Amino acid sequence: MEESVRPSSTVSEPPPHIDLRAIPEPSPAPAAESAEPATSKTHPAAWEKRYRTWVIASDVLAALLVIGVSAFVIGRVAPQDMHAFGTALAVLCALPVSRAWSQRVLGEGPEEYRTLGRGLITAAVLVALGGLLFRALDVQPWVFIVVPVIALFAFPQRYLLRQVLHRRRRRGLCLLPVMAAGSPATVADLIARTKSEAHVGWRVEAVCTFSGTGEDRDSGEVDGVPVIGRLEELSRHVRRGGYRVVAITADQYWTPQRLQRLAWDLEGTSAEMVVAPVLMEVAGPRLNVTGVLGMPLLRVTAPMFTGGHRFVKEVVDRCGAALLLTLFSPLLLVIALAVKLGDHGPVVYKQRRIGKDGESFTMLKFRTMVPDADRIRQQLERDNEGAGPLFKMKRDPRVTRVGGLLRRYSLDELPQLFNVLGGRMSLVGPRPPLPEETKKYAPDARRRLLVKPGLTGLWQVSGRSDLTWAESIRLDLRYVEDWSLALDLLILWKTFRAVVAGQGAY
Repeated sequence: MEESVRPSSTVSEPPPHIDLRAIPEPSPAPAAESAEPATSKTHPAAWEKRYRTWVIASDVLAALLVIGVSAFVIGRVAPQDMHAFGTALAVLCALPVSRAWSQRVLGEGPEEYRTLGRGLITAAVLVALGGLLFRALDVQPWVFIVVPVIALFAFPQRYLLRQVLHRRRRRGLCLLPVMAAGSPATVADLIARTKSEAHVGWRVEAVCTFSGTGEDRDSGEVDGVPVIGRLEELSRHVRRGGYRVVAITADQYWTPQRLQRLAWDLEGTSAEMVVAPVLMEVAGPRLNVTGVLGMPLLRVTAPMFTGGHRFVKEVVDRCGAALLLTLFSPLLLVIALAVKLGDHGPVVYKQRRIGKDGESFTMLKFRTMVPDADRIRQQLERDNEGAGPLFKMKRDPRVTRVGGLLRRYSLDELPQLFNVLGGRMSLVGPRPPLPEETKKYAPDARRRLLVKPGLTGLWQVSGRSDLTWAESIRLDLRYVEDWSLALDLLILWKTFRAVVAGQGAY
């Protein structure tokens, strides 16, 4: 790692007392220094090339396999060789043009799936236009059957490859080197997020701050990451170190002119400059960048608590609950019988919970504890392991043998589908709180009550009972603020994985 080049004299006054407008812009680096060759980290690492090769090979194989089988099946009715060739050509041209194989999007959030879907839709349009152009009106099966079947193969293959990549990243492999630049507090928050969400693939390897020091004047690091220089020296360190991502976090130093100059200085490198907005917890469909009066503005729309999307969510909740109750009815009967035979107590446990707008309702669960569990709880308060106002114990003596199994795989929560069917709960939403919990809520936590509580949610797929109180509130508020139908689908899919693995349940 490049040693710090900050001057020997230290800043005696804290940054807030410095007139940042009076700070001169950093002088250009000498020609010899700017011409210094970048390290090998400037180029894509070997693992990135291998991963991209695997992605391209899997997409091509899926396309050619489906097209080959389709040509054989459809060709038995009429020769379709030219249609097969045209479809293959359209797919293999549309995917790279749509950036579905771009190094930047591979393994990076939902954008990878969006580009893949965009590429396949473009391929279908090209096949249809080719049919019109050459007056081959029998291309409908290739547009409406063959290309969608390619998608049915390509998307799961991408998902499996990403799971392999994420597993390696959790072991500290296949990570992109990141240079973070900003105030020590905001950089520390970024470092903590990259460590807790290793699947994103970022590893902060160096930091630049205004003073060239860490959180303390005598500290040369932030959260274990070395501080190698000042903010005005950032571009020079990026060129020398070959970092793949330059993450800009909040600091008074960053003016529009300095950010623009930094973007210019990073041109010609492989470093991608990303700027963290001040609204760290607002993301997704609520953020849009638009140009107004020649200035890029970040538009933040209001959360969606009503409207057409919410109506669709309501319909999906009711229909989904009815369908799941029908499918799981044999399992519900088996569980009810097991609970009853376990200790001959009640099968269903009813509890008052707080729903949307603070209204209480009766939530249903399969009973997993002894019948007088509420009375015994008072004796166990000193052994509480729950976060905040929650009461949780990893080895709760009140849990029955059958109840322990039900809790591990969240089967005790299946009766809540009746609450969803009745409109008091949603399939996805914040955790339904107890009345005594809401009495201790801070004002920000009460925003959880603006929407219906859910059978599952971000808390369910992010650790469940292993979360701290602050993390649980943050996830619920993130859901309330950034809700979308796509987010609901993602949470439902991740819930299935979390339940099967029994993560964080006790």
